[in-house]
Amino acid sequence: MPSALVTGGSSGLGLALARMLRTEGYDLTLVARRPEPLEEAARELGAYAVAANLGDADECVRVVAAHAEKFGGLNVLVNSAGVGIGGNIATLDTKRITLQLDVNLLGTLVVTREALPLLRASRGHIITLASIAGTIPTPGLAVYGATKAALISFTNSLNREEAVHGVRATAISPGFVATRMTEWTGIAVEEQIQPEDVAELARTVLNLSPNARVPNIVIERIGDDV
Repeated sequence: MPSALVTGGSSGLGLALARMLRTEGYDLTLVARRPEPLEEAARELGAYAVAANLGDADECVRVVAAHAEKFGGLNVLVNSAGVGIGGNIATLDTKRITLQLDVNLLGTLVVTREALPLLRASRGHIITLASIAGTIPTPGLAVYGATKAALISFTNSLNREEAVHGVRATAISPGFVATRMTEWTGIAVEEQIQPEDVAELARTVLNLSPNARVPNIVIERIGDDV
């Protein structure tokens, strides 16, 4: 049976993607920082749970090793773990800057690096949750947007580096999605992009023929026209 590793898999977009992968027949490893919601999600999906702080590079190495030991291989990596902290860069303290850089960028890079030998063996896929904030100016989310822009760039370069091994990578860059992270916006849940929308696009990418690759998908929210 194919297997998938989903970081940030206990809630929000990560959980939606994990549910989609389960319906597609994947064995799952879910990774998240907080054990309680992680165990709840793992019970729902019959998944293997690994609690970890993905802002720590050693922890990133550990979670990929744990998945490999459990399942012996890897077909899909979903990089969904992320942190967004609002605030103008002029007033954002270094701790909050570093947290976003460590989790959103460093964690994703290290997990991906560690997973590549397994993904090369399976000619697998990497799905990375970026953001529309990485494609347009985002006052008040400058650091968050910078990390997401970096992930889009990373995905583009990764595709060129790994083409010879048959590994394909896609960044998905949505606008406001109805998750806990967007409660601060005040936008009604029904007026936001739904987590299932993102999961359906990921499903389509995973079902493409071997010679088709989608580097980045931008999902706009109706009402956010600029």
